[in-house]
Amino acid sequence: MPSATASSGLSGEQTRVGVIGGGAWGTALAIHCARMGHEVTLWALEEEVVSSVNGTNRENSTFLPGHKCPDTLTATSNMTEAVANSELVLMVVPTPYIAATVKPIADLLRSDQIFVSCTKGILNDTLETPHEILLRLLPRTVHSQLAYLSGPSFAAEVVKQLPTVVTIAAQEDSVAARVQALLSTPRFRCYRTTDVTGVELGGALKNVLAIACGISDGLDLGNNARAALITRGMNEITKMAVAKGGNPLTMNGLAGMGDLVLTCTGDLSRNRTVGLRLGRGEKLSEITSSMHGAVAEGVLTSKSAHNLALKLSVECPIIEGIYRVIHGKTG
Repeated sequence: MPSATASSGLSGEQTRVGVIGGGAWGTALAIHCARMGHEVTLWALEEEVVSSVNGTNRENSTFLPGHKCPDTLTATSNMTEAVANSELVLMVVPTPYIAATVKPIADLLRSDQIFVSCTKGILNDTLETPHEILLRLLPRTVHSQLAYLSGPSFAAEVVKQLPTVVTIAAQEDSVAARVQALLSTPRFRCYRTTDVTGVELGGALKNVLAIACGISDGLDLGNNARAALITRGMNEITKMAVAKGGNPLTMNGLAGMGDLVLTCTGDLSRNRTVGLRLGRGEKLSEITSSMHGAVAEGVLTSKSAHNLALKLSVECPIIEGIYRVIHGKTG
């Protein structure tokens, strides 16, 4: 049974943290860690992000403008610098790029490091979650040191230090507890669980449901329809998670209902925004090209979710409907 109600720990301990991924969420987490006093190295693929973070303005002007980076945060384009000396490594890259990102550093990871995936999604071709991808690519010596951060957490609110509560999942509770201790503050509370499967499925599939709610809102179908989509959508997520071995109780918590409600109703939700614009008649290609590099994971995950439901023999009419809308199979 997962320790879903484990209390959120607070720690004044400082350590070295590496963050892989210089998008909005990676930058927000890097700033959060640096504010706690951790020595943070942020790896970014984009040279302009590295220059901006290390420059006079000290901000990620590309993906998270207007938020100063603390002096204990430096950016680099050399991934080894972000990984080699860090106790905690946070991976914050879109699911399709996990393999290409971690392969070069697989041999650098040590058994005394904790590697935390902060990514939500399911691969289209193999139907693997981030956990399953990492188990396939990383040495067995670090498998017990893998953890996963999920829950209702918009980057723009985390960086403003607005109250946020997340879930840390790991197969080893001691690993989750360590991450919890290193990341928790009074305004960024971490709870922990050992239900990695449930946490990852909740985090990935809610993005598809957010597109559905956005379409409904874009069509002005009303609050009743949105509530129905969230409720019945939660049922679909739960059935799929349980079919993969997840705990249904996880779906009642932060990584399940919490993340689903936020993503389906929040104005900062990229996936809901995609749905809104689809509902108002825009073409998907026009929407994605106007997002300036930001990723709405639900677009790709809709195909993975459709195929995973078929594989698991789980009936998911809402997820199936969004798959048909996104991939032009409405006929």
